[in-house]
Amino acid sequence: MLSTHGQATQSIRSIEVSGLNEPVEIAIDRWGLAHIRAHGLEDLFFAQGYNAARDRLWQIDLWRKRGLGLLAADFGPGFLEQDRASRLFMYRGDMAAEWAAYSPDANAICQAFVTGINAYVDRVKRGQERLPPEFGKLGTSPSRWKAEDVVRIRSHGIIRNGVSEIVRANVLARAGTRVDALRRYLEPQVQPATDPNLALRAIPLAVINAFNLATASVTFSQERLTARLEMAALWNRVDTLGEVVQAIESEGSNNWAVSRLRSATGRPIMAMDPHRPQAVPALRYMVHLSMPGFDAIGAGEPAVPGISLGHNGRSAFSLTIFPADQEDVY
Repeated sequence: MLSTHGQATQSIRSIEVSGLNEPVEIAIDRWGLAHIRAHGLEDLFFAQGYNAARDRLWQIDLWRKRGLGLLAADFGPGFLEQDRASRLFMYRGDMAAEWAAYSPDANAICQAFVTGINAYVDRVKRGQERLPPEFGKLGTSPSRWKAEDVVRIRSHGIIRNGVSEIVRANVLARAGTRVDALRRYLEPQVQPATDPNLALRAIPLAVINAFNLATASVTFSQERLTARLEMAALWNRVDTLGEVVQAIESEGSNNWAVSRLRSATGRPIMAMDPHRPQAVPALRYMVHLSMPGFDAIGAGEPAVPGISLGHNGRSAFSLTIFPADQEDVY
């Protein structure tokens, strides 16, 4: 049993949903924020996935299809090149080893989360919930998820180190270390060293185009939606706006804190500034998750379980985007 309460309309709705162990309550406040209360971990994240799908089904379905390289199946040959690029960078490793690298309950949390998404998708397909208008306009339907999809579609979400390595190799090959030092300030300062047997000029800049295409937003136009198979290769570039959004120099963020000794309340203050593009619908998704022994409120992303920026009543937590050696080019 899943019970939802809407404060704005004072409405109460109870739904029988397969997959829950005990009843779960979702209270929607006057800002549209969901306050989810459950008795156990699996039910809590099931309800988070269900509610995310209810609010953002078109968005998360499109993210999944982009990340897995499945756009052309829904939208036609004009999306084949973007699918190819996505599959080129998609994580294809051993998922058992991947789950083992996370917290012990990560697999169970992701499984519960996507089971909740699938429960809502099934209700839509049975006509028990309304199909978001974007699906009807484009003649498509939402797909079911697997727990591993949550990991695979995020493998290159906010990482740009690979592009940096390709650009640096080309600058070093054509202009040397002094020019590269002017292009990008390194702290602490280091002297780049390269293997004399490595032909830096042989590293193609064109690889960046594939990476930008894999990480670009999905755009729709009449020409792209009606493209024939022989025209598929034409749709292999990211437009100028996409490049500006994805540019390395524009990436960055910061967090800072104020000591309790300097605040009016006598409590510390944390300011979060993770620098993500403004979009409609938003990249962030706010939620309040509560169960015995766990209570947190804040923002994450609609296709990912949990909260990445928020507080639990005692401690505040956040994230920041910071350049690091996270990728290798080979």
